[in-house]
Amino acid sequence: MEPIWLDHYPPGIPADITEQAATYDSLVGIFEDSCRNYAKDVAYISMGVTMTFAQLDERSRHFAAWLLSIGVKKGDRVALMMPNLLQYPVCLFGVLRAGAVAVNTNPLYTATELEHQLSDSGAEVIVIAENFAHTLQEVLPRVAIKTIVVTSLGDMLGSLKGALTNLVVRHVKKLVPAYALPGKLPLQQVLARGRKLPYTRPSLTHDDLALLQYTGGTTGVPKGAMLTHGNMVSNVCQAHAWVKPHLGNSECIVTALPLYHIFALTANCLTFLKLGASNLLIVNARDIPAVIKSMKQHRFTAITGVNTLFNAMLNHPDFAKLDFSGLKLALGGGMAVQEVIAQRWLKVTGKPIAQAYGLTETSPAVTINPLDKTEFNGSIGLPVSSTEIAIRDHEGRDVPQGKSGEICIRGPQVTPGYWNRPDETAKAFSADGFLLSGDIGYVNEQGYVFILDRKKDMILVSGFNVYPNEVEAVAMEHEDVRDAAAIGVPDEHSGEVVKLFVIRKNERVTEEELIAFCRQKLTGYKAPKYVEFRKELPRSNVGKILRRALKDEGKQQP
Repeated sequence: MEPIWLDHYPPGIPADITEQAATYDSLVGIFEDSCRNYAKDVAYISMGVTMTFAQLDERSRHFAAWLLSIGVKKGDRVALMMPNLLQYPVCLFGVLRAGAVAVNTNPLYTATELEHQLSDSGAEVIVIAENFAHTLQEVLPRVAIKTIVVTSLGDMLGSLKGALTNLVVRHVKKLVPAYALPGKLPLQQVLARGRKLPYTRPSLTHDDLALLQYTGGTTGVPKGAMLTHGNMVSNVCQAHAWVKPHLGNSECIVTALPLYHIFALTANCLTFLKLGASNLLIVNARDIPAVIKSMKQHRFTAITGVNTLFNAMLNHPDFAKLDFSGLKLALGGGMAVQEVIAQRWLKVTGKPIAQAYGLTETSPAVTINPLDKTEFNGSIGLPVSSTEIAIRDHEGRDVPQGKSGEICIRGPQVTPGYWNRPDETAKAFSADGFLLSGDIGYVNEQGYVFILDRKKDMILVSGFNVYPNEVEAVAMEHEDVRDAAAIGVPDEHSGEVVKLFVIRKNERVTEEELIAFCRQKLTGYKAPKYVEFRKELPRSNVGKILRRALKDEGKQQP
């Protein structure tokens, strides 16, 4: 497709970012540049405690030196399993500065999910918040982890505040289940050791891996999208070019989305690092009163979120009382922003939500709406610099402009493939190198991209992918389940929730029992919210369950 969107770029946005991206050898180059230029400025804020770029530089260097001292080599995988704490950027940049590959791990994973990711990635080192250490204990005998670093919520909050925070978390709120991890090392001890060790920066190129970011793509079993330093540097430069004209000095972005998710990682952690801005870290975005309290204490100028987060904040009576006079940018992604939410947000804050689109496999930004727009247009925006979009039919042929088809993407931010999965990599790309997104959409006459539906049966709950195969496999483990099919059904709070259709072996199993069973093996958002029992399920002529037919039934109901 001809890049008709370039004619509608806002002033100052380059058509190509190749030259800018080439000035950095890696993400480490961007990091070093920012730490040098903004040393005295605040990089992160958490629970009222600040960390400057100079402190981030020092602490991450200590962690990198320690990793190198224990034999971590370029390309080795290091898992990070923690919420939005000051420790996260310290460890993330420490891993990258050691030349290793960061494996972002959802702290809410069940033992089954954690075991798969650790086994598949081959990670031998993990940094984990103590609140989730009991899950690691369960899978430890079956994974390759050799070195365990444990951190507590208060580790970087100062001696007095940190000790008080840990006391409350452990003994008042009882948020740290009992665990036993022989040989575990406290993060503070590790950093103290690293302080005494020499650090030699490894040689890095755009071809070296930076992240293994797990996703199901458009099929079931989670796979590790290999994101190179080149992918990530390119996407940071693409996002930076888009937002820089609208931002100045002393910016502060609210980071309520988890940094282990690619959206917040690139948009908040990395792009705002390049800007020299502050990240206001929110430990638990589900605690809306706490989110609003943190926002009240700081003059924020930007925020990223998914539709459900925006909705939850708007529904809290104290949100409208915040001071939005400094707000310059609200960026929505991860799932479709609903028009009614966008309209309410604009009315309350005075600033529109700019909708964007991306995939884990694209680092993630593919399209962003111009940030000077005030009207919600329902589009996911214009392709970012150096990005090609093609709309193709089921046979891989380009369709005319304005017609719908699968959104296909080519650009420097696109993954080279999936970790140890050449079969899945081959299926994910066209012969001419376009990533097949699995999303159906079209491009209008101005180059704006619109999504109509998802090609596959993936379910999107609050911006997180849920794969029916995974849910169905767990349900089938129940002794009284004969067959099962999972689909997504609309939900006003999370966009979609999981509904499970089940054929029972006998009548004794109940909806409540099955939901509880699934919750033991799946992260909360993946577990079904509804169960409907059937005598039979719609099938193809080869016996495959037709999930689309189940979804269509729901649409026909009054």
